[in-house]
Amino acid sequence: MPASPSAQRSRTALDAVADEYVERAVAADPFLATELGIPGHESEVTDYSPAAVAERTEDTRRTLARLEETPDEDAVDAVTRAAMRERLGLELELAEQRLDVAAVNNLASTLQIRDVLDQMPAETAEDWDVIAERLTRFPQALSGWAESLREAADRGVVASRRQLELGATQARGYAEDFFPAFASEAVGEQSRRDAVAAAAEEAARGYREIADVLDSLRERAPQSDAVGRERYALASRVFLGEEVDLEETYAWGIDELRGIIAEQETVARRLNTHYGNDGGSSIEAARASLDADPARILHGTDALQEWMQGLSDTALRELAGSHFEIPEPLRRLECRIARTGSGGIYYTGPSEDFTRPGRMWWDVPPENTEFRTWTETTTVYHEGVPGHHLQVGTQTLQASTLNRWRALMCWVSGHGEGWALYAEKLMDSLGYLEDDGDRLGMLDSQRMRAGRVVLDIGLHLQLPMPTGLPGADGGSWTYETAWDFMAPNWGASEAERRFELNRYTGWPGQAPSYAVGRRTWETLRGDHVAPGEDPRDFHRRALELGSLPLSVLKEALA
Repeated sequence: MPASPSAQRSRTALDAVADEYVERAVAADPFLATELGIPGHESEVTDYSPAAVAERTEDTRRTLARLEETPDEDAVDAVTRAAMRERLGLELELAEQRLDVAAVNNLASTLQIRDVLDQMPAETAEDWDVIAERLTRFPQALSGWAESLREAADRGVVASRRQLELGATQARGYAEDFFPAFASEAVGEQSRRDAVAAAAEEAARGYREIADVLDSLRERAPQSDAVGRERYALASRVFLGEEVDLEETYAWGIDELRGIIAEQETVARRLNTHYGNDGGSSIEAARASLDADPARILHGTDALQEWMQGLSDTALRELAGSHFEIPEPLRRLECRIARTGSGGIYYTGPSEDFTRPGRMWWDVPPENTEFRTWTETTTVYHEGVPGHHLQVGTQTLQASTLNRWRALMCWVSGHGEGWALYAEKLMDSLGYLEDDGDRLGMLDSQRMRAGRVVLDIGLHLQLPMPTGLPGADGGSWTYETAWDFMAPNWGASEAERRFELNRYTGWPGQAPSYAVGRRTWETLRGDHVAPGEDPRDFHRRALELGSLPLSVLKEALA
């Protein structure tokens, strides 16, 4: 398979199969339509009932059959076929085991459908009329999901007790805190604002009811946080797009963590000398001095948003044309503060027509009023340019040369998050992290991602804990020992660490995809770019392929 699509390319029969699948998918899943920026379903909600889920699963099965009946017409088709066969095949595996609808976690399950509101226009009274109409239908969507949760439970598939408890707490938090605050932002005459408030209360009712459903399932839920080898291996394939040797990956993560800590100690020694704190090579002493440095502190979310936007704009301006080819539609990236207060930092892609730009979001807990720039400089590059914004934006631009499924719907965490983590290290090599504080922040990020490989695989497969690492005594992995392991290895607050640990236990296999994906990107660059050669063409060719399973990416670049 060749490295990238032709600039002039006619639509093929296989493209039609892929495009028609997208059309049916967004019609059946209005929340997906909003996420992708495809108009026409703004006030609708997705049906998560068993019948609707079964119908979508059957459409996936029929699409795979059509795929096998449709011959390739060019090399782009060969990549599309390989990617769709892999992705849709995994969707069927998950659906047949009810692992899709039964998932409950704190970040990426049906519980978080309220995230769609961040993607909706909210500037005019008319925008809020549409939002209100959708809000009134939230109970319908959540009620359908409740049916599917019960049906999966009848088949013995239930999220862990911990995830159900966390989910119920999060649902009630949305009902009591998020929806009233969200509705208070509505614009227009009082009668319209009152209608939004009433609609928000309807959505809140739906969340209170789903909280009760999650509570009712607790007695049927497994106590253990570990999902076991069989389920974990499937989850790992979902997030990486290839099968990896889990024991080898676990050992690699341990070695990677040791190497990052050694590099941190070297940087910490320079910082401690600079600050005169007698800390030697202590990473903790360097972090404390950086945290206390007034020049590295932002006060309030307005200052945070302004700093994010300024740093992002500078990176866009300076990297375009020098290190990356950044088309004009991607020269706009908005930095925003999100509303739920969960603490996450994330990127949402542009709409298909780019009228909605790519956006970087910081979901700030209400108690957080001070922010340290040294910990987050690398995060802006991860979420923005040359990270997710360049990657997702480039993919979205390929609809005319690939197909809509490749350009809009295909997303593989190992590819996407691996690229973003690779982009952080790339910015260091380009001189954007010459400040030792910013470099220590980047290494903190890399250390956490390596630590997640170790924790996630070790906990869910119940492998022996490593020895000779901070927080690891060679005992057994449990929720409690995982928490102890995180304290020295995650440069984050206690609340952020708790959120992360709950994420790993409820979303197995996803967290390692960052570092494992970065490993793949670095290997591919070594295979395709000679020492001293400009990697710009490699980056362009690879990103223009869109997000792919890592196994397919390797073949496509070969």
